[in-house]
Amino acid sequence: MAKQTGIITLSGNIGKLNFFKNRDGYQAREKGGVTKSRIMTDPRYARTRENIAEFKTNAVAVKLLKDTVRPAIIKISDPRLHQRMIKRMLEVLRTDPINVRGERQVAEGDWLMMQGLEMNIKANLATVLKPELTFANSAADWSVSVPEFQPSDFLMIPEGATHFRVFAVGASVNFQTAERNYIMEASTELPIGDVSAPLTLTIPKATLVDPHKVYLLGVEFLQISNGINYALSNGDFNAAKIITAERD
Repeated sequence: MAKQTGIITLSGNIGKLNFFKNRDGYQAREKGGVTKSRIMTDPRYARTRENIAEFKTNAVAVKLLKDTVRPAIIKISDPRLHQRMIKRMLEVLRTDPINVRGERQVAEGDWLMMQGLEMNIKANLATVLKPELTFANSAADWSVSVPEFQPSDFLMIPEGATHFRVFAVGASVNFQTAERNYIMEASTELPIGDVSAPLTLTIPKATLVDPHKVYLLGVEFLQISNGINYALSNGDFNAAKIITAERD
C-alpha cells in the first residue's frame, strides 16, 4: 500500500488505482477484490448470493412498513431508524420455517418479534411518557388508557414545548401484494402546564384487513403561540413504539 504525499491529495478511483483516507492519512492502492460476475456465478459464493437475495427481500418489506407508518414517525428525529428496522425485520425473515436460505420471507417469519421496536432510540417511549398505561387487545379493537397526570412530573418535556399530544396507531401490510392500511387516533393538544385528564385511544381493527399488523403508541410535543400550532424544530423528544404486533 502506498501513501499519498504532496499538496494535492486524491479520493476515489483513477484507472486501476483507488485513493482513500484512513487514520494513517491519505493512501493509494491497486483496485482488486472479487468481481460481481464471479460472486453471482461461482459456486463458492452461493452463501453470499443467498445473503444478497434475502437482504433485497428484507429491504422491500422494510420500505413497505415504514411508508405505512410514516405519518406517525415523520416528526421523530432518529437518523438510524431505517437501519434498526432493517436489522429487526431481517431477524424476522431468518425465522421463516418454510423457505430455504436465499428465499426466506418476512411474511413467513415470527412477526411478534417486531414488538418493542422504538421509533426513536434517543428517547424511548417509557422515559418520555411515564404514567402507568393500560393496554387492551380484543378481536374488535386495540386500545390504550392513560390516567390523569401532571405533565411536569410524568413527561420528559423539551425546551420550547407548550403542548403535547398522545397518539395511537394501527397499521397493516400485505407483503405479497404490497397493500397496506393505516389508522390513527390522537388526543387534542394538551397544555404542558395543566393536569392532563384521563384519556383512552382506540384503534378499530375492521379496516386493518392486511395480515401483518402493528400497533404503536406515541407522544409528540408542540409549541402553540397565538392559536397557531408550530412543530418543534427538534424532534429528539418525540417518541413512538410498536406495542403489539399481530399476524392473521
